[in-house]
Amino acid sequence: MSKRKIIYTSGTFDMFHSNHLKMIKYAKGLGDTLIVGVSTDELVCSYKKAPIIPFEERLAILESLKYPDIVIPQRSLDHTELVKNLNIDSFVVGDDWVGKYDYLREFGIEVFYFPYGDGISSSKLKEEIFHKYKELKNVSDKHSNPEIILK
Repeated sequence: MSKRKIIYTSGTFDMFHSNHLKMIKYAKGLGDTLIVGVSTDELVCSYKKAPIIPFEERLAILESLKYPDIVIPQRSLDHTELVKNLNIDSFVVGDDWVGKYDYLREFGIEVFYFPYGDGISSSKLKEEIFHKYKELKNVSDKHSNPEIILK
């Protein structure tokens, strides 16, 4: 019997969008078992702004997808122990992390940097929402109060 190939992918998965789904679907196609790590709020806050969607909700969203076999919390950006303990064969992450996980190859792990391209990202979504809100606020806040007519 041949060994089942175990794939690991991870991310913040804030404001879940189509590029997240494409990467997870791609990762699933590389092997038999897909484990998805969801970065905890504490981990994310150690290197960028806090996620909009709380960890528990992001975890629940990932658990509801058909592609992951297992969804786990990710508490560190160093995956050395994780890949050893879970017998990971391949690791998939977005191409905004190119080069950061090459060290896993020393352990015989295939590393794939999934090309997000110029498409959607959580950061772009947040920025767009902020600008739209600001525009709306500017328009809605520039009005005079109506006259009160007493009868």
